[in-house]
Amino acid sequence: MDPVSQQNPRSLRRAPVQQRSAERLARILDACAELLDETGYEQLSTRAVALRAGVPIGSVYRFFGNKRAMADALAHRNLDRYTERITARLAARPATGPYDTIDTVLDEYIAMKRTVPGFGLVDFGVPAPAEAGAADPNLLVADRLSDLLAEHLGRTADAALRRQVLVGVEATDALLQLAFRTDPSGDRALIMETRRLLHAYLGPVLA
Repeated sequence: MDPVSQQNPRSLRRAPVQQRSAERLARILDACAELLDETGYEQLSTRAVALRAGVPIGSVYRFFGNKRAMADALAHRNLDRYTERITARLAARPATGPYDTIDTVLDEYIAMKRTVPGFGLVDFGVPAPAEAGAADPNLLVADRLSDLLAEHLGRTADAALRRQVLVGVEATDALLQLAFRTDPSGDRALIMETRRLLHAYLGPVLA
């Protein structure tokens, strides 16, 4: 898959065509993720990213108009990778039922939260006020997960399922924000409560 989701053309001024350009874009996003962990979003700058990535500042502006667009592209790459990782885990265990499937989706998010650079600040959305016309990150996540879950469980991703998955995503987002504010590695008791909530709400829906 390309370094940035093809569903998000707004972030990129120009999509990479050649392999060399795609690799440069990937280095820029990797550097952005590393610096988010080190400096936070407010102190992030396109110049610092260019220096860390080892590319001219013009290369950053070739792809992105500002740091927000760069962070937004990172968020969409995170969502692509999250989906890929869940898909791979579910493919390795094709007989899983709804509760195991819920655990896979939750556990993969927690694993990325703990290990993926920049994910703590920019998981699937930018930590700044939304721009006019921008898609809600949780809606994007819910739509992606609805399609994935429906396919895995032999269901139809209808409007009801998408609404129910969105409720689960919103609740999980709020609870895990609390869990990772309480403990940088994620408060285990709060994670367990999140798991119980998802089992109780989405388990019967996906059965």
